[in-house]
Amino acid sequence: MSVAADRPRSPARRDGGRTLASHFVGYAVLVFFALVFLYPFVIQLANAFKSEPDAAASPLAPLPDPVTTAAFTRIFEGTGFPRWVANSLVVTTVVTAGRVFLDSLAGYALARLHFRGRAAVTGAVIAVMAVPGVVLLIPKFLVLNQLGIYNSYTALILPVIVDAAGVFIMRQFFVSVPVSVEEAARIDGAGVFRTFWSVVLPMARPALITLTILSFQGSWNEFPHTLVAVQSPELFTLPRGVADLVSGSLGAGSQYPLKLGAALLATIPVAVIFLLFQRHFVRGAAEGASKE
Repeated sequence: MSVAADRPRSPARRDGGRTLASHFVGYAVLVFFALVFLYPFVIQLANAFKSEPDAAASPLAPLPDPVTTAAFTRIFEGTGFPRWVANSLVVTTVVTAGRVFLDSLAGYALARLHFRGRAAVTGAVIAVMAVPGVVLLIPKFLVLNQLGIYNSYTALILPVIVDAAGVFIMRQFFVSVPVSVEEAARIDGAGVFRTFWSVVLPMARPALITLTILSFQGSWNEFPHTLVAVQSPELFTLPRGVADLVSGSLGAGSQYPLKLGAALLATIPVAVIFLLFQRHFVRGAAEGASKE
């Protein structure tokens, strides 16, 4: 028997084996939860291409049998889906542009302008972020009704064109901008707005991209506000219209392919926007965390 065979394994080898095992277990857990998370999306995709009898008989089957696009044909020809998409595009575009501009203005004012009550306003913005949106639904309805703009595009846009989270995000970024940059602009004769628009705002590109993605996603998926803002089907946005389908507006039956197909189409724009700007979004979040 050799002497080498009798030697115990070195601590480095034991630690290496233990590390490899822990990595394997960790990745196995991650894969498991990833599959659990993705499974509902797989079911949604599969049911969108199923026939009505197949979806009713086996709604959890991950493969359609047979594959059919009848649900999508009915979505575009038998529902108000095209109108809902158009309304969502108008509302989302205006709200996103308004939030990016107005949240940036408010964030810059709270970060750089010195006025009485600035700390109180900043505290109020943070406090508003802690208020659940459902609490404000009835006050929103009363205000819209009293102003005479209920059941209109103005009612869909105006109450959500500014949000506290966006103001806070922009304020935090502007606080990190060196004051010397603005002082140099003022020496050159630039006013407050010119300094903001031409000097500081271009530096906030990561924060602006983050705010744009969050605003687009939030306004595109906004549902509770539409419940108290409009009642006419011609003004329904995509979430409100899909909810109307789910509630059974087209008659009896499960209609899983129709409902899940509409939900699938509603998800595509947000997913595309996020995939296109994912790198900028992660970079902006990382930069914001490092500056804190």
